Amino acid sequence: MIDLDDPAAVAKADPGEMLAAVAALPEDCRKGYEAGRGVAGLPDAADVLSITLCGMGGSAVAGDMVRALYIDRLGLPIDVVRSPILPEAAGPHSLVVAASYSGNTAETLASFEEAVRRGCRLVSVTSGGELEKRSNEAGVPMVPIPPGMQPRAALGFLGLGTLGALESIGVVPSLGPEVDEAAGVLESLVAELGPDKPSNPAKELAKAIGERVPIIWGAEGIGSLAAMRWKTQMNENGKRPAFWSSMSELDHNELAGWGTDTGEPFFLIIVRHPGEDPSIAPRFPLSASLVAETAGLESREIQARGDSALSWLLSLIFFGDFTSVYSALLRGVDPTPVDVIERLKKSLAGA
Repeated sequence: MIDLDDPAAVAKADPGEMLAAVAALPEDCRKGYEAGRGVAGLPDAADVLSITLCGMGGSAVAGDMVRALYIDRLGLPIDVVRSPILPEAAGPHSLVVAASYSGNTAETLASFEEAVRRGCRLVSVTSGGELEKRSNEAGVPMVPIPPGMQPRAALGFLGLGTLGALESIGVVPSLGPEVDEAAGVLESLVAELGPDKPSNPAKELAKAIGERVPIIWGAEGIGSLAAMRWKTQMNENGKRPAFWSSMSELDHNELAGWGTDTGEPFFLIIVRHPGEDPSIAPRFPLSASLVAETAGLESREIQARGDSALSWLLSLIFFGDFTSVYSALLRGVDPTPVDVIERLKKSLAGA
């Protein structure tokens, strides 16, 4: 294990500078939002009856953000599609957002082509590749994302770029004050959780998890999205298995799986925010107490920061991003490469 407070050791273990990429999220959010708002030729919001957001992996989180933040605030159904298949109802009165950081994601390209064929109102979000080419050919407006990043580290551009474009279209209200507040919250968290801050809460959580498998719980909506993001970041940055569940669904199944003394190989992280449904919030301490008593499962709660739903979501995600990188570095693992995913893509391309 390396000393997370030793800058030289951290720099050696992080040659791809994933810590710096994580810490850039506040500014990425500001730039992404402005990029989305500045896109010309966006489709008309009049008579839009549904929103479908297409993507895979880190690019799909942009759609998840829209759905988590607005599913209970817009009078429109919002679907997130992680496949080549568009909902049957998608058509000329549907707004489809196709997000692919690389621009070469097969599933997203397939859904893009289907949306063009059906006459959907389309927006693409990408750094280039085939999606940029096809968008230009079809006259589809595009939110430009800077190239050269790991897709999972481009959340500020992907997520806020999408939201900025949706604001300009007129399907979500003005987000300017919320973006400013959220970016300020994230900047304060950089000072608290960044690599220059010794023995900070994210470093200490990574140490507490150690070699155990993280289990993450969050309330349906913002909390469950944050929990899913923690899980995927533990996979891609931390290079370790991890699992997530949504409250209160987990109380109807997962709770029964924690048998006597089964908790030792695991560590439970519970992500919380002030907007939880009042009927759901009391379940967290009670459920954690039950699995601690029965399974011996150790847990830790992480509280969201800020005054808006956007701040709550991004602050929980940000804490998890830092923790996942520290988890890798602590074990001397480079958090940046995802070699097994690249091998899979090459194998599929040659199949």
